[in-house]
Order: sequence, then structure tokens, then C-alpha cells
Amino acid sequence: MMQDSNISLLLSFLQGCNSLRKLQRIHAQVIINGYQHHSAISNKLLNFCAISISGSLRYSQLLFNQIDKPQTSTWNSMIRGYSQSTSPLEAIFYYNKMMLVGQSRPDNFTFSFLLKACDKAKAYTKCREAHGSIIRIGYARDVVVCTNLVRSYVGNGSIEAAQRIFDGMPVRDLVSWNSMISCYSQAGLHDEALKIYSRMRSSNVGMDEFTLVSLLSSCAHVGALSFGVQMHRFADENGFMDNVFVGNALIDMYAKCGNLDRARRVFDKMRKRDVFTWNSMIVGFGVHGRGDESISFFRQMLIAGIQPNSVTFLGLLCGCSHQGLTEEGVEYFHTMRSKFNLKPGIKHYGCLVDLFGRAGKLEKALEMIGSSPSMDDPVLWRTLLSACKIHRNVEIGEVAMRNLLRIEALNAGDCVLLAGIYAEARDRQGVARMRKLIRSEGIKTTPGWSWIEIDDRVHRFVVGDRLHLDSEEIYTKLKEIIHRVILIGYVEQESLVPVPESADELLENPGLYHSEKLAIAFGLARTPEGSILRIVKNLRVCRDCHSFTKFISKAFDRKIIVRDRVRFHHFKDGLCSCKDYW
Repeated sequence: MMQDSNISLLLSFLQGCNSLRKLQRIHAQVIINGYQHHSAISNKLLNFCAISISGSLRYSQLLFNQIDKPQTSTWNSMIRGYSQSTSPLEAIFYYNKMMLVGQSRPDNFTFSFLLKACDKAKAYTKCREAHGSIIRIGYARDVVVCTNLVRSYVGNGSIEAAQRIFDGMPVRDLVSWNSMISCYSQAGLHDEALKIYSRMRSSNVGMDEFTLVSLLSSCAHVGALSFGVQMHRFADENGFMDNVFVGNALIDMYAKCGNLDRARRVFDKMRKRDVFTWNSMIVGFGVHGRGDESISFFRQMLIAGIQPNSVTFLGLLCGCSHQGLTEEGVEYFHTMRSKFNLKPGIKHYGCLVDLFGRAGKLEKALEMIGSSPSMDDPVLWRTLLSACKIHRNVEIGEVAMRNLLRIEALNAGDCVLLAGIYAEARDRQGVARMRKLIRSEGIKTTPGWSWIEIDDRVHRFVVGDRLHLDSEEIYTKLKEIIHRVILIGYVEQESLVPVPESADELLENPGLYHSEKLAIAFGLARTPEGSILRIVKNLRVCRDCHSFTKFISKAFDRKIIVRDRVRFHHFKDGLCSCKDYW
């Protein structure tokens, strides 16, 4: 009776344990009283050590090694502990040892923890092996195991395998659907994530804050504003607006879809704000070229007592760069370290190179690369090369290209940029050299593309696209557009060689229409007069398309918002918000 009382007391102490030091004291009492082989106590000790208390996995190994015949739950504690740690391969090691010993049979928890480790460790082969064991042992219909299998396959880059597992699940709960949407979103397949939601809606599993955040992230990336507004309405009607993560996702979505006014309204209504909330607004103003408003929000952020982080300063520097606030940008760059003890990273140096480059101070930009932590970072040279294209500087552009070749970081996009510089300088031989370099090195890149949302559906176009179902209608409309803009003064950019948008265009057919022209033509054909067109583009807009879009906004009395790779362009009445400074 006394022994039972002591065991109950020790288990009670373990239940309230909240530190490694307390655990060690209890462990000492366990040894003194000779209970170290009591399975309930051993498992409780190990469970708390491996899972509940950070920094104690080594101690958990000591406890585990004292257990004569570990049960499945004991192995699970170790596998789970390491799967959540920075050493996920150790979780796989314990699973392998468990199977090798053969005294315990893995259960659904074992596989769930193992699959998480496979995801973190990028152990694709082990993930497939675990999949086979799951089928063989009989957990292929377990919704939790299958959900973790989906996540693990996606984490290892096998989207198709994840989709097959998901489609084969006999029962899918809300967590399963959320996982699939999140997986597509994190893999950059945002249009697929939105398509998954349409299937989810018909299954009547509902939605929660995790669904909303993933969907809003995908809306932000593809510029699906109408879809995002629907999600906002749902969040409002179902009481999710007090969730800071949902609020932050909404701000980010509206800012990236080109509607800063609605982003600001969400911000103003939020009861709780964190650094990500403020950063979303500061970065949003920055990429829209409203650097002065980024600075204003930064000052308000400091007054509110929120400590800025490195992302805050990326937003500030981006805003200063796009608005031409060179002195302010340099000041904030130095303030990072001197006032806030934040060490500028490569991205911050890249912003300063961009800042000087856009302002035409290319020699200063070159000096900044020399003072950076790494002159061998391709982003810095690529940023300089982009600035050279803006200012048509062949000499420094060739310096940037030589350095990209030196560090063996050259890609097709770099060749396209320098080819564009040569084209605008009317240098046919330079363009030919870039074409030859791409062919000789076998360099390939993803073509330029543009997205536009029409009737709650996202349509994607590539340069010279003829695959769209409404291709004939689009090209007919484009001919009408070209005719109307020429009548009011548009002149196509003249050059001996048209400026290429992508490697495919440079190599194959330089006369093809750029992707945003096709997206705009489709938008004008399918939307009512006076409505705003919103385009998302994966490359920087070229000078000809920029001029073309300005004339369209005037000829058709439309506001057109284009988000390219680095910033927003708001076209209205023949003018652009960037003031031709991009």
C-alpha cells in the first residue's frame, strides 16, 4: 500500500513538473526508492524530458538507455522529441533502432512523428519507406497519418505523390484540407491552392483561421483580390478578425493586390498588433513607391513601442529606393546598427545598391558592393545589372556580368538583362553574344508570365501565348488597343533589336507580345468599362510595355495596376505612380 502511495505521489510530482531541475530532483527520488524500472514512472519521466522541457534531449537519452525493454510509447517519446528538434535525423535513427530491435510495433503516433522528421530532414527515401510500412502495417486509412504523409511528401518536393495520398484518403477532415492548401501555398503553387479550396467547400468541413491564412497568402501572390475580399467577408462574419495572424494576412493580401486603402482599414480596426502587422504596412507602402508613408508608419511604430526588426528596414529601404529618397535611405541604413543594434544583411546592402542604382549613381552602387559582407553574392551584382538596364549603361553592366561569370552564378535572366541593355544601345553584336552564351551554356529559365483575375478565376499568360481558350478574342482586342493608343500618340519603342522579356523570346521569336499586353487585352475584353485591371507579373516591366500601358489607361479611361517583380505601377490618365522611375 505504501509503495502504491509513493508511486502515486511521484507521478503527481511529474504531472506538475515544469523545469529540468525539478525533473532531475524527482528522478533522484525515483532511483533512491528503486522505482527506475517502473514502466509508468519511466515513461512519464522520459515523456516530460523529451517533449515538455526544452534543451533536455541529452538527458532524455540517459533516461531512455536505463529502460530495459522500451515500449512503443517510450520509443515514440524519443522520436517525437527529436522530430521537433534541430536534429530530426536522430528521430529517424531511433525509429530505425526500434524496428531493428523488433520488440515494439510502431503505431499511428510513431509514423506521424517519423514523417515530421522526414519533412524537416528532407529525407525523401525514408519518407517513401515509411509510406510502404504504413500500408503494410495497416495505417493507410488513418486520417492523421495520411495528413502527415502529405506534408512530408510536399516538404520533400513531391507534390504529385502528396496529391495522390490526399485524393485516396477515405475521410478528409479540416486539418487534412488545411494541410493540402498550405502545402500548395508553401510550394508556390498558389493557383492550385485556390483550386483545392473550391473542392474543400463542397465537402462541408468548414474553415478556420489556418485555412484563411493559407488562402490569403495565395491570393496575395497571384493578385486574386476578389477571392481575397470573399475571405475577408467570411472572417468578418465568423469572428476571425480578432486573430492577429488573420489580420496580418489580410493586410498583406490587400497590399500585394494593390489596394493599400483597404489594407489600412484592416490595420486601423485591429485590436492587437505585432511587429508583423506594422511591417506589412511599411513593406506595402514601400513596394507601392510610397516611401514617405513607409517612413511615417515607421515613426508611428516606434511611438507605439514596437521594436523594429530587419524586415522593417527592408520595407523602409525599398520605399526610399522606389521614391528616389536617396539621403533618407542611406540614413536608415546606418540607423539600423547605430540605434537599433541590427546588423545589415545582404538584402539590406542589395536595397542600398538598388537605391543608388535607381538614382543613377552607378559608381556609388559599385562602391557599396565592395563594402558589403560578400562581394560574391549574386544578388548584389544582379541588382546592379538591373540598374544598368534602367539607365542604359553598357560599361558597368558588363562589369556586373563579368562578376556573375566569375562567381559562376550566371543565369538566363542575367543574359536577358544585358541583351536588353545592348538592344537599347542598338548593339546587335552584343545581343548576339548573349544569345550565343545562353545556347553554349545550355541555360534555361521560366518564361515571363502575367496573371489577371477575371470573374473569380485567375488567368495566366506567357509571352506570345496562343494556348488560352480565348486566344482569338484576345489578339483581336489587342489589335484594337494598338490602333487606339497609336491614335493618341503611342510609338513603339524603337531599337535595332526588340528588348527581350525572357530567354525563350531572346532565342526564338523576339517579335512576340509580352505577357502583360495579353493579360490587359483580355481584361479590357471581359470587364465592364471603368473597372480596375490588376495584373501580376514575374519580371520587371519593360520600357515599351510601361509606355504602352500608360497610353491604354488614357485611351480606355481605365486604372490599371501592375505588380512586377519589384514594385507596383498604378497607371491612370496616361501617367504612372512611379513617375517613370523604376
